[in-house]
Order: sequence, then structure tokens, then C-alpha cells
Amino acid sequence: MKKRTKKNLIKILGVIVFLIFTAIVSYYLDFANEEKEQDTNTYKVAEKQNFNLDIEGKLQIHFIDVGQADAILIKQDEHYMLIDAGKNDSEERLVNYLKEQKITKFDYIIGTHAHEDHIGGMDKVIDSFEVDNIFFPKQTATTKTFESFVKSVKSKDKKLYAPNSGESFNFGDATFKVLAPNLQKYDESNNYSIVIKLTYKNKSFLFMGDAEELSENEILKNNYDLKCDVIKLGHHGSRSSTSTKFLNEVMPSAAVISAGKDNDYGHPHKETMIKLQRANIPVYRTDESGTIILFSDGDNISFNVKEGTYNYGR
Repeated sequence: MKKRTKKNLIKILGVIVFLIFTAIVSYYLDFANEEKEQDTNTYKVAEKQNFNLDIEGKLQIHFIDVGQADAILIKQDEHYMLIDAGKNDSEERLVNYLKEQKITKFDYIIGTHAHEDHIGGMDKVIDSFEVDNIFFPKQTATTKTFESFVKSVKSKDKKLYAPNSGESFNFGDATFKVLAPNLQKYDESNNYSIVIKLTYKNKSFLFMGDAEELSENEILKNNYDLKCDVIKLGHHGSRSSTSTKFLNEVMPSAAVISAGKDNDYGHPHKETMIKLQRANIPVYRTDESGTIILFSDGDNISFNVKEGTYNYGR
């Protein structure tokens, strides 16, 4: 009886050792494959800029912390632009923040696309401020969020304008150019995102909405000048955006990610953060720092927070 028990114990230990060995081998094979896959891409290295300067630039970009969503305020002297307006549950907080900036009228409000985490607070913003121009892609949705947005636009006797790719607009002493969308219809809602490049004197900034790799490739085909100093990454740092090819062409000196702390999507994703780290691109994150404010005098750029980490969700 004791011999049989001893044999069974040996068998069990053997199985455990085998399983542990298999798990270790599997881990290192996956790691090696991942490294091999990453190494097939050629990464350019970003040019270093000093973002710690004490400047009072006439351009400010506020990447407002609205959780797992986007809301970006751009101020140039007395001119104001809002790109996206967060979710429904953060609209009061967003409007209060905007009022604290002493804003009474927006030159431009841009809803990048129809998802709730981008236009959830748009109705409240439009109801609360005067606005000259409201940009939105040729996209519709059957959600209450979208219906409320359209209702608020109509209440101000305004119409949604869908800018064409390649169109340029003045914004105080700055200008911005629309780079996407480039097609009339997409299967994925994110690819309807309005993408703009804003230029102020010698500095430029790229705002990607939730544009994914398909849209990035369309932008690349148009041979636009994509080089910029700071990029707001597409789709909250998701692996579906920021392809290596696109990042190499843009080659920003810094990247901003708007994402919620410990969000359910695992944003920003591992693949994106590895790309940024290998390209030596500093990252600033709302999930780590809260609201991020960028200042520029047209020659220099500074941030109100320290660089973030390359940590990822999944």
C-alpha cells in the first residue's frame, strides 16, 4: 500500500514538474516571437525637445481629463476651439472647466465622430456657449447621444459642416488642416474621425480622434506633411491605431494619450507603448496625470505635468 502511494506521489510530482517546464518554455517562446515580430519594424528615433521651459505662450492646448474619453480645448489668444466633449456623465464637469477659462464663444467645435465618449457632452457645451462653426463627419447614429447633439445644433440655428480632407482654416494666428476622413463610408465608426494638424508659427500638433490604421494609411497615401511636434494618439493608445509606418512618418517629439485610469479596454495597449518607447518618444497621459496643459510660444513647448510612464493595460 505504501509503495503504491509512493508511486502515485512520484507520478503527481512528475506531472507538476512537466507542467511547470512546459509553461516556462511556452513563456520564453512567446517572448522571443514577440521580440522577433517587433524587430521586423524599423523604428526612427524622435528628436529630443526640452519641455521643461517656463514659457507663457499664446497657444494653450488642454487635454482635459474626462476619463475614458476625449475632450481637447485649444486657446490661441482670444480664439477657442474644442475637439470632442467627453461622455454624458462628465458633461457638467467639462462645462464648468470651460467656464473657468472665461470662454464665451468658440470659433470651432469639432466632433471627431459619433461615439459617446467623444460627443457625450457636446449638447451641453453647445447649449452653454456661443459657437461659430461646428464640424462633424458625414456620419449618423441612432443613439440618444447623437440625437441630443443634433438637437442642440439646431437649437442654435447651426448646421453641421463636414470638412473635406485637405481643407485649411484660420484660427487666430494659427492654422489647421483637415487630413481625414478620406472616404464617404467606413465599416468601422472610428475611421470617420476628423483628423487635423494645427500649426502655430514653428510648431505643429496632430489630433487623431479615434482614427485607426486604415485611416492612417489613407492619410499617408495623400502625401501630407505629417511631421509634428506633439501628437494626440488615436483611439486612446489602442493597438488598432499608431502603426509603425505612420509613427515613423509623423515622428513627434512627444505623444499625448487620453484614457481613463484602469479602464476596461486596457488602454493604452502594450504594442503602442513599446513603439513609443523604442522610438524614444516621451508620453503624457491623462490616466496618470489628470488634465494636461501644453503651452507654446511658437518656438518652444512646455507641459504643466511631468512625463508619464510606458506602462500599459494589456
